[in-house]
Amino acid sequence: MLVDSYGRTVDYLRVSVTERCNFRCQYCMPEKPFSWVPKENLLGFEELFEFIKVSIDEGVTKIRITGGEPLLREDLDRFVKMIHDYKNDVDLAMTTNAYLLKGAAQKLYDAGLRRINVSIDSLIPDVAEKIAKKDVLRHVLAGIEEALRVGFRVKVNMVPMKGMNENEVLDVLEFCKERKMTVRFIEYMENVHAEVDIKGMQSAELLEIIGSRYRYNDEGFDGHSPSHYYKLEDGYEFGIIEPHKDDFCAKCNRIRLTAEGTLIPCLYFDEAMSIRDAIRRGDIKEAALVLKEVIRTKPEKNRWSDPDGELSKRAFYETGG
Repeated sequence: MLVDSYGRTVDYLRVSVTERCNFRCQYCMPEKPFSWVPKENLLGFEELFEFIKVSIDEGVTKIRITGGEPLLREDLDRFVKMIHDYKNDVDLAMTTNAYLLKGAAQKLYDAGLRRINVSIDSLIPDVAEKIAKKDVLRHVLAGIEEALRVGFRVKVNMVPMKGMNENEVLDVLEFCKERKMTVRFIEYMENVHAEVDIKGMQSAELLEIIGSRYRYNDEGFDGHSPSHYYKLEDGYEFGIIEPHKDDFCAKCNRIRLTAEGTLIPCLYFDEAMSIRDAIRRGDIKEAALVLKEVIRTKPEKNRWSDPDGELSKRAFYETGG
């Protein structure tokens, strides 16, 4: 079991398989050139899997594959199968923008993946294109429909922004409600890579919009999830992720591994350690020691709650959010 210095059990590993992305979303990486890290700098699937085995053996029970956009990495289903075959009761999930999901969904499901999170920031083609800087909506929706057809449990993430998509909060909620997908509204997370003029929406503003059409009950937090959940009168649940509040970190059970082998204890801290050299030397004991040290030094909370703190330099496209 992996326990940090604040008594939190850390059993959730998010693995970024690439920093590359085929979108340039305004809140993430709008100005980054379409370039990529040299292939030799990235850990291969077999190398990533060696560390994942260490993590599972030490107590990790949940693994989420992220990017960048993970479906840009070839043969991702093979990687999924490696993890599933090693321990088939690991909670295995993936976060994707869904642009390439239609052609990949069946292979991923057959490999053992069961849960997918996707982003829908707008249901209006022109607005979706403005946010992602690419004509994306029809491909995203086709990918989601295929994932549902195959049998995936799908959650939807939306980042509401003033002057951009704030008038679609109810539309996205109802789109998800009709398809029995949980939607989570994510407060914009400030970072130096985003557009400077983005104005996010706070939970109170989102609840006011939803409350204009629906009555809801406050369900609180669900286990270790960062989502604060609410339930409509018909039983449908939606969530709001509020990174600026102290309780966002109170039950944090996760660490993150980048495609280059950097192990990150907290999304909004720049401190990290690398397992790449140890894994490439085949030194599994050293990799396990790095894992335990990262857990030991995991901070109590992120820096978003510090009004005088600097914006994070951490690129979300490297850590998978």
